Amino acid sequence: MIKRLLVYLVCSLFMLSASGCLVAESKYLKKVEEADALSKAQTELQETYNKLVLENTALKAKFNRLTEDAAVLAADKKQLEGILRAKSDTLLNNISELRQQVAELKVENSKLNDNISELQRVKEEKVKEVSGTYEQLLANMKNEIAQGQVTISELKGKLTVNMEAAILFDSGRADVKPEGLEILNKMVETLKKVTDKAIRIEGHTDVVQITGALTRTFPTNWELSAARAINVTKFLQQQGIDPLNLSAAAFAEHKPVADNGTKEGRAKNRRIEITLVAKD
Repeated sequence: MIKRLLVYLVCSLFMLSASGCLVAESKYLKKVEEADALSKAQTELQETYNKLVLENTALKAKFNRLTEDAAVLAADKKQLEGILRAKSDTLLNNISELRQQVAELKVENSKLNDNISELQRVKEEKVKEVSGTYEQLLANMKNEIAQGQVTISELKGKLTVNMEAAILFDSGRADVKPEGLEILNKMVETLKKVTDKAIRIEGHTDVVQITGALTRTFPTNWELSAARAINVTKFLQQQGIDPLNLSAAAFAEHKPVADNGTKEGRAKNRRIEITLVAKD
């Protein structure tokens, strides 16, 4: 009985001892796990810290660069502000000068417009004068015009009286015949009123060359056309037309107005032209 009791006690003690060991081992393992977790967390935190230190260093470097850039930009800004102020002052001066020039140009343009208006008025008056001269000559020489011996044209303010030589001169002659003088007289009073134009008398011939005894007086058509133009000019002067407004020109056969291959064409080319032209 006692023996059984001792055995029971021994077994109980052994079981209690084993149970205590299991409890202690469980706590130890738990602590080990906690220590491992803390160690891992410490390692991760250390890595994060190291990374943050590197980032902080980079940010400081970047901050320093940005600070330097800001200082440079501030200096540039100050310099640009100075340049802009100078340019602004220059532009303001230029604008002021341009406004002054514009005002002066407006005044000048106003004067030019007035001058243009005056010139236009004068031109219109001159055109009216030429047209009036044209109308008077048409009325005075209507018979000769009707017979086709005289034509009168007006183009852009230029008036031309074209007369066939046959009504003024005998063949091979340069003296104006009486009938021709009567025709010229019909123009005298009208031409006397022309003061703003020069009166040019032109002599023209056909292509037939001068031959025989006549060459002693007129070696070529040049001399014949010149003599005819001069004689008409002298007659107009004698009738009271200002010689300062008169001039004579010879063209011989070199400015035909018709075909020299026909009798009618040659008759038209033998002519005297009285033209009103602008004064030199």
